[in-house]
Amino acid sequence: MLLAINNLKKYFPITRGIFTRVVGNVKAVDGISFTIAENEVLGLVGESGCGKSTAGKSILRLLEPTSGSISFQKRDICCLNGTELKAMRRNMQIIFQDPLSSLNPRMTVGSILEEPFTIHNIGTKEDRPARINKLLDRVGLAKNVINRYPHEFSGGQCQRIGIARALALNPKLIIADEPVSALDVSIQAQIINLMIELKNDLNLSYLFISHDLSVVNHISDRIAVMYLGKIVEIGPANEVCTKPLHPYTKALLSVVPTPTIKKDHSRIILQGDVPSPSNPPSGCAFHTRCTIAKEKCKVEEPELVENSAGRCVRCPYV
Repeated sequence: MLLAINNLKKYFPITRGIFTRVVGNVKAVDGISFTIAENEVLGLVGESGCGKSTAGKSILRLLEPTSGSISFQKRDICCLNGTELKAMRRNMQIIFQDPLSSLNPRMTVGSILEEPFTIHNIGTKEDRPARINKLLDRVGLAKNVINRYPHEFSGGQCQRIGIARALALNPKLIIADEPVSALDVSIQAQIINLMIELKNDLNLSYLFISHDLSVVNHISDRIAVMYLGKIVEIGPANEVCTKPLHPYTKALLSVVPTPTIKKDHSRIILQGDVPSPSNPPSGCAFHTRCTIAKEKCKVEEPELVENSAGRCVRCPYV
């Protein structure tokens, strides 16, 4: 197993007063667990604000986790610091959501792609241009862009530069934080196909974060559905998208656009707003919007349980 996450939590303290007294916590990620194997893509989906991006950044320790364990190649990276953490990060990279803002506007493409080699002291000044040209070719960009700046490129081209930067150190795992949500639909398809090609050629694993189930289904082997900081369902991508179990997953899928209109297709409109992660409901967090909620759901929080078909779901009534 390449990556194993166990009961990962990330809380942001709420402070008040001149002495910054902690009066509560925003439970952005509240005890999630999952695994990613080599050459596997796990899609992480959910509404905006459910904690997807926070989970991804916590795994890389761009945000320090509140508790839980993050095991990469059977080594707990929560215990690493300094040079050990720096060395480990060569194997774990990230692609950011906004391709333009993730690139330094004062640096040329060549300087942006050379920076990982400089930080990790890889190669010499003389052989780095050849490495950079190879990266550009890998992501479908011409070599003559090396002296241009990020503002001279389209969003899709900027994302290709971001992907090239993530590939520079030959990582084993890439966390893709909504990498196509800011792009046009036609460009989305190109970037997704590029990522699939890179996965197969370089034996990469992805944690693919998105709110779009149709995109996630296209690239993922398995899908984990997240709601209010918790995972409510995990299973093979095709099964989750064709036979969803959790009421929240069913609601998400009901609003995905389809090329044909089915007679039995109807949208599930969730009532009310997403509860605040600083004051989540008691019991099941989804019971305030669920169409099949029972009285028991208001007081008892269900566990994420594997059923007889090998699917994991956080609901005893499905």
